[in-house]
Amino acid sequence: MTKLAINPNPPVTLPIDGTDARFPVAQIYCVGRNYADHAIEMGHNPDREAPFFFMKPRFSVLPEGGNMSYPALTHDLHHEVELVVALAEGGRNVSIDDAVSMIFGYSVGIDFTRRDLQGEAKEKGRPWEAGKTFVHSAPLVPIVP
Repeated sequence: MTKLAINPNPPVTLPIDGTDARFPVAQIYCVGRNYADHAIEMGHNPDREAPFFFMKPRFSVLPEGGNMSYPALTHDLHHEVELVVALAEGGRNVSIDDAVSMIFGYSVGIDFTRRDLQGEAKEKGRPWEAGKTFVHSAPLVPIVP
């Protein structure tokens, strides 16, 4: 067994509706500009720009019943309601049929964004993780298998 120099963070898990089991969160992948009305609201043309992907760290998860404090460094906190797809297994370049068979269940979440920090980063041509990745920026309800 590998000896670790420090203790790892505890796993992040979510309740599974109708059971005592928990779902382990390994990665959080998000899709941007996948909703035409929101793309227009943000000043983009959804017919010309393909959706893109970004990640949130596991510490972004706020399980149902948890409390979220207003995040530091922002005066412009936005929210978007999201459909969350929980995958039972990962993969790369899989077909649509294979992708569907990888789904464990679904949840509903909120993607909080510190829009002012995100905008400043975009203006400077920098990555905008500071606007998206902060503690409890992704509240989720239990997963429905």
